Amino acid sequence: MSRGRPNLVKIDNMRNHSERFRDECTRLIQETNRTCKHMQDDDNKHLDQRVRDIQFLKKELELKLEETVLEIDVLIELQIRVMNALEACKEPLRVTVLCLEERKKRLSSEMLHDEVDAELQREKETIEGVVSLLQPVVEQITEQIRLNRSTKYLLEEDLKEKSEAECVDNSCTLMISHSINNQQRSKNTQNVLPKSSSVTPKQWEQISNRNIAKAEQQKSNSLSLRVLVESLLKQTSADMQRQVQTTTDAFQRNVREIQAAKSQMEDELVQILSETTSQQQVQEDLLVAITEAEHFLSLAKAKLALRQQRPAKEQCHDSAQCQLLVEVQQVTAQISRLHAAVAQSEKEQRGLIRCQLELQENIKLKASSLYIDEVICAQHREPIIIHNF
Repeated sequence: MSRGRPNLVKIDNMRNHSERFRDECTRLIQETNRTCKHMQDDDNKHLDQRVRDIQFLKKELELKLEETVLEIDVLIELQIRVMNALEACKEPLRVTVLCLEERKKRLSSEMLHDEVDAELQREKETIEGVVSLLQPVVEQITEQIRLNRSTKYLLEEDLKEKSEAECVDNSCTLMISHSINNQQRSKNTQNVLPKSSSVTPKQWEQISNRNIAKAEQQKSNSLSLRVLVESLLKQTSADMQRQVQTTTDAFQRNVREIQAAKSQMEDELVQILSETTSQQQVQEDLLVAITEAEHFLSLAKAKLALRQQRPAKEQCHDSAQCQLLVEVQQVTAQISRLHAAVAQSEKEQRGLIRCQLELQENIKLKASSLYIDEVICAQHREPIIIHNF
């Protein structure tokens, strides 16, 4: 080859090499595009699967959250019922204690520890027992509501994070290479390695499963507590209703007994008063009889005195004289008997008066006891109605 002429073979080789390189670059670009497209499709598939996994757990969490919120509302309503039940115990207890105090005002002879006192005491103990049972229940429900709210908070936080993660992954699915500018591209490439606090998929799932399991456990605890409280409310209200009715029945029986005793004594008093009046009439009749007998005696004595004025020879102890003497003797004896009868009548009257006073006092006592039980206690107890808690 002469000097000054180009090396055409070398140039041709260079050109051929360049063409081959261009072909290689074209294939590399096409391969890169295919690889990126395939990788992007795989990314989107994994992102879609991840979103579905998040959505599945979200549904589980949302269900448990809904159940937890509902359980909190039910427990709050139950707590209000228990507090209302405690409030409903105050007035019956006050009335029971008041009735016990009122019955202590009965007069001494009526101060007996009778059936009514016994039932009132049982009623007081029953109501106090109900209060002592229900007060800790309020605290138990409060604690369970606190635990449920704690679980609710965990579920809400988990759901919040799941929603954020779902939003991020959905955004990643929609992203394409041309949807970010160069500044974002350079920034995103600076931090592509996972954080040290990242969790594995299994750990990620376990976190939500623990929250779900805790929610399920608290739901079970709440249900057990509600069943216990419902049973307790039913039993305590039934116990109070039964005891209040038993006490009311005892009051009614006692009132009937007092009324019967009082009525019997009033009937007896009427008879005693009638008998006293009759006895007073008898005494008056006896006094009249004594007066009349004394008139007869005076007349007989006057006749004897007058016959003493007969001449000595005429003072014969004849039948007339004998009759007058017998008459004086018999009338004197009758007058003595009449005086004895008057004394006995006065004694009978004193006895009747004592009976009258005793009956009147006992009637007064019965009336006082009857007023306490039938009026005062009945008025206090009448508004008391024990409803189902």
